[in-house]
Amino acid sequence: MSVWDDLNSLLDAPSSLTVTSNTRGTVKDKADFKAEEDVSALRKAIEGLGTTEKTLIEVLTQRSNAQRQLIARAYEKTTGRKLIADLEGDTHGDFEDLLVALVTPPAAYDCHEVIKAIKGTGTTESTLTEIFASRSNRQIKAMSEVYQQETGRLMTDDLKSEVSGDSGKALLILAEGKRDESTNVDAAKAKEDAKTLYEAGEKKWGTDEGKFIDILCHRSVPQLRQTLVEYKNISKKTLQQSIESEMSGNLEKLLVTVVMCVKNVPAYFAERLHESIKGVGTTESTLTRILVSRSEIDLMDIKAEYKKLYGCSLYSQLESEVSGNYGDAIKRLCGQDD
Repeated sequence: MSVWDDLNSLLDAPSSLTVTSNTRGTVKDKADFKAEEDVSALRKAIEGLGTTEKTLIEVLTQRSNAQRQLIARAYEKTTGRKLIADLEGDTHGDFEDLLVALVTPPAAYDCHEVIKAIKGTGTTESTLTEIFASRSNRQIKAMSEVYQQETGRLMTDDLKSEVSGDSGKALLILAEGKRDESTNVDAAKAKEDAKTLYEAGEKKWGTDEGKFIDILCHRSVPQLRQTLVEYKNISKKTLQQSIESEMSGNLEKLLVTVVMCVKNVPAYFAERLHESIKGVGTTESTLTRILVSRSEIDLMDIKAEYKKLYGCSLYSQLESEVSGNYGDAIKRLCGQDD
């Protein structure tokens, strides 16, 4: 049975959307951490003749983000320069993007990824979908606050002018970060929602997208998991299969992502990583974003799901697909399988 089909085992499983501990990350606080020592090592690596990339990788991938913030502050105090500016001046390409991402606080990093997705030529819907469907309310609120501080505008206002149609409507609901977070499951409500979804899609000619958006973007994760079970009882198909056969384009992609994240955030990211590694040419920007943003949350679980889905370790795939300093740094973040 595929990881996506075993709905009943979901009901009591923890969700990365609600878990706040970081025990499933590959990156932890370094035990005998001394910011000054790290600053001194980084300065030598950056200011010496030719940058010593090995030191940059060693220090920045093996400290938690909170520790990296302390290093950045101590670095500026000692040198009068910003660590990010020095990294940008001394490295380039995907390696530079990765190091800058590591030194950026998580909420600011998410915020910058959203700005990049909005600002490019044409909005990058897949990035927005990935971020807003997989983040908790707390993460979305923190990201929104940084967005407002940095741009002077509301993130939802900027999104409004960039996204449209039903997929835009769904994205905006997710971007408000107001998903119900109660852990209580109302079984009768789950049955009712499942019936509503069935009647709005499978059962009628033409689909009532509004009903799907309302239920999938507002209900809590435990509630939706129960609804997925009830839906399969009524329809004999999974809700994901129904969405895939009833809808198309950005809305289909967005709602399928929401359903996948409700079921299993790590398995969703394992699929995203596989696409970014195995597609035509590796998509380093996606690889960087997922490994950096999940390294202290659930990257160990993502690696386990990757192995289940694809029969090989994420680390071995990275070994064959990414190289150079970027490859070394990404593999350090990933960590070899135990």
